[in-house]
Amino acid sequence: MDRLSLIPASYVLVLRDDTVLLHVRRGTDYMDGWWALPAGHVDHGESAREAATRELEEECGVVVAVDDLEPVTTMHRWLADGGEIEQRVDFFWLARFWSGEPEIREPDKNGGFGWFPLTDLPERLVPAERVVLDAVAAGRVPAILTLKG
Repeated sequence: MDRLSLIPASYVLVLRDDTVLLHVRRGTDYMDGWWALPAGHVDHGESAREAATRELEEECGVVVAVDDLEPVTTMHRWLADGGEIEQRVDFFWLARFWSGEPEIREPDKNGGFGWFPLTDLPERLVPAERVVLDAVAAGRVPAILTLKG
């Protein structure tokens, strides 16, 4: 049996009071037009936490110290498309302290920002991210989530 490869990514919940920063995905071929958290793949040679800070600055112009990120949860998700199975591991981080104001740094991938109350999220929110945000709003976040699609 072949070993599976996992694709790692980091997501950041930038919180201001009881609101979370989201952006509209575009030009990515995955859920374009849907709201999402700032996120990105972990690059070779960096930790998931380092990837979170890098992606946040690259996408939003928001700077957060690596040690200021709080771990929220980890999600293992996978899709089977009839033969191949793609597996991902997603690390979710919480940023309560940062510098800078969100600005569109990647206009080809970002259709705009919005601050949303955790209890009133937009309907068109990437489903895996909604699972995490709903758990945060409810105050019941498991250490590890699984999602099979």
